[in-house]
Amino acid sequence: MELILASNNLDKLREVKKIMEPAGFTVLSQREAGIELEADETGTTFSENSAIKAKALYELVKKPVIADDSGIEVDYLNKEPGVYSARYGGEGVDDVGRCELILSRLEGVEDSLRTARFVAVITYIDENGKMMQFEGRIEGRIGYKRIGDRGFGYDPIFMVGQRSLAEFTDSEKNAVSHRGEALRKLEKYLEGEC
Repeated sequence: MELILASNNLDKLREVKKIMEPAGFTVLSQREAGIELEADETGTTFSENSAIKAKALYELVKKPVIADDSGIEVDYLNKEPGVYSARYGGEGVDDVGRCELILSRLEGVEDSLRTARFVAVITYIDENGKMMQFEGRIEGRIGYKRIGDRGFGYDPIFMVGQRSLAEFTDSEKNAVSHRGEALRKLEKYLEGEC
């Protein structure tokens, strides 16, 4: 079965492919499917933004599509950046800058108050327009500096036990990550539908 991912984020595409393709699903980015689309993420929740992206792509292709909206919630920062994770700090701020911003905002904050989680919501729309959503989470805490050179986004500051997610191998990360959990739920659903 072929699924078109409502994203051109190469890191996200690589993760989704590594999780879904061994189960027999072919995943294409929207660009690989010949679609140029930048849906306006106007929702206030991961669920709303994921649905917005999936519906926009589905309207163009009328084929099975998936969309992911995900981000990090830092409890001490009132669950910021949340749905604004990819845009945190404003235009022109890259992954390193966003990590540094969170670290600076948590300067002097003790370990027990540095709790955080990654959340992902995957929206699936089948060829008939039926929509389903699947959520995944991983709990952890914010470290004190960027560690590791794998992963992307906030992975270098997100600690799971004594390691940052950026120190996990791809297979280790996919086994425990928020996106991995949501995609496994989708996989189980699709296997029941086939």
